[in-house]
Amino acid sequence: MSDSPILIVDDDEALCRALAASLRRRGEKTVLAHSIAEAQAEAQAWSVERAVVDLRIQDESGLDLIPQLRQLDAEMSIVVLTGFGTISTAVEAIKLGAAQYLTKPVGAGDILQAFAGHAPEVLAEAAAPSLEQVEWEHLQRVLKEAEGNISEAARRLKMHRRTLQRKLARYRP
Repeated sequence: MSDSPILIVDDDEALCRALAASLRRRGEKTVLAHSIAEAQAEAQAWSVERAVVDLRIQDESGLDLIPQLRQLDAEMSIVVLTGFGTISTAVEAIKLGAAQYLTKPVGAGDILQAFAGHAPEVLAEAAAPSLEQVEWEHLQRVLKEAEGNISEAARRLKMHRRTLQRKLARYRP
């Protein structure tokens, strides 16, 4: 247990509160953030050493937050949580500096094990992603490479811009 609080970043406020309560029952201090901007401010204000980051935060990717948090503290231990686990996002999260990548649902014990460097059993149980999840990840990757430009991403994907917009709207969490 560290004196520094654990930063929990998730746009699902109910999940954030439940996870924070569970961690507090285990003697941990917590700080909550529901957006990337809020997470940056809280991490800096509280000098956090550990963070739990959801993969999707509103319309943004939690992966974008990892380098920003590591810039504040290069030794920060970051656990990425997702309801849509794929090998490609797991690899990307680890490359960016995450200590672990866990698929929801996870408990406070799993998160504390991940911070301690132990791989929770949840990781081994991750199911193969659905075709929709794979497509969503691919669309997001190409859109990121196109720096958010829908027209450019559609050109790279060899599809009409409106088709891409419909797909992105349909899969939006």
